[in-house]
Amino acid sequence: MALLGVIADDFTGASDIANTIAKGVAPEGGLRTVQYLGLPAADAAPDVEACVVALKSRSISAEAACAQSLQALDWLLRQGCRQIIFKYCSTFDSTPDGNIGPVGEALARRLEAHGVIACPAFPDAGRTLYKGHLFVGDRLLNESGMEHHPLNPMTDADLRRWLAAQCDDPVGLVDWGVVQKGPASLRAALEDAAGRGERLVIVDAISNDDLLTIAASCRDARLLTGGSGIARGLPRNFISAGLAGGRGAESPVIEGPEAVLVGSCSRATLAQIEHHAAGHPVFAVDVDKVMQGALGPDDVVAFIRAHHGQVPLAYSSSRPEEVVALQRRYGRDAVAHRLDALFADAALALYRLGVRRIVVGGGETSGAVVSALGLSSFRIGREIDPGVPVLTAEDGNPLCMALKSGNFGSVDFFAKAIRAMGGGAT
Repeated sequence: MALLGVIADDFTGASDIANTIAKGVAPEGGLRTVQYLGLPAADAAPDVEACVVALKSRSISAEAACAQSLQALDWLLRQGCRQIIFKYCSTFDSTPDGNIGPVGEALARRLEAHGVIACPAFPDAGRTLYKGHLFVGDRLLNESGMEHHPLNPMTDADLRRWLAAQCDDPVGLVDWGVVQKGPASLRAALEDAAGRGERLVIVDAISNDDLLTIAASCRDARLLTGGSGIARGLPRNFISAGLAGGRGAESPVIEGPEAVLVGSCSRATLAQIEHHAAGHPVFAVDVDKVMQGALGPDDVVAFIRAHHGQVPLAYSSSRPEEVVALQRRYGRDAVAHRLDALFADAALALYRLGVRRIVVGGGETSGAVVSALGLSSFRIGREIDPGVPVLTAEDGNPLCMALKSGNFGSVDFFAKAIRAMGGGAT
């Protein structure tokens, strides 16, 4: 029977938290973890200790997101999961009408839970939460570049205020002064919040030690919500209770042609593309030509095949002002749909032609690519960079992937990921 179940609102976020769970914390290690791509059609394998269900629900209607998430919850409960996590992005990607609050409340109601932690902090990636305000590095969220996100612009760093706009029930806050006093202090604060009828409670965290405090405080909690950092200490709870043995994440070596496909427009991704271009072939997708039908998947495939062995990268990423201009010209949804389809179709063609190592940048792009490949699940392997593991497909032909959220990864991430899949040092 599985122990820990996760409902993730996009595919890269699912990989992120699956990596956290599989890695665990030394010396205990993590749990045997599988990422499922969409709602699974069959039960988990007997050896799986953590099930991560990757949905593509971040940017759909709140009603549809709730329905999909509750279906995932029902499946996870059938697998025997004792604790559930609703995983969203560490930059809290959503609009005031978005899905984090409604989904969190829907899951909490189904599980009859109050005083449920909401904490997107991920200090290893520079995301910290203080006095309910989310920081990216040393900048408030709404000054970090996320205010220009093409689908979910974040214009307020006060997560309590942002979440309250989405929720029906009161939203609570436990600040860092309580967290630093330890698990008992935090547990008491959450119980007080539950007594006040607060369904979701923002909890501050500025360090990995704070995340371990959170984990220790909610050993018996039925539901948590947050970024991947929220799972940092949870495997330790199951291992110390004798319910899991602990392990380290491992990855098979898969050789063969490689491809990097990037649709993210984040600042970090733009810097990574620039760095990659200094030593590897890159292909800039002309979005105007895509929208006019003059450039398609075959062009991407031809470029990748012509540069096998050189870590070729194709990207549609643009600077914020260019993205805005394209959205005004063609419509935001139309641009997103055409670009997702472009990379999805190119990835499927490359896979059929024998490409066996694929790196994808951007959450929406990753979801489109994985859906097109028709895969059902990944085993979680070793970490490439914080939040991004090697993924090995459990069905179909041998295939390794890395699905990178836009803001994640070191500047040399793309080449590093390809090396990791082939057994080379990262």
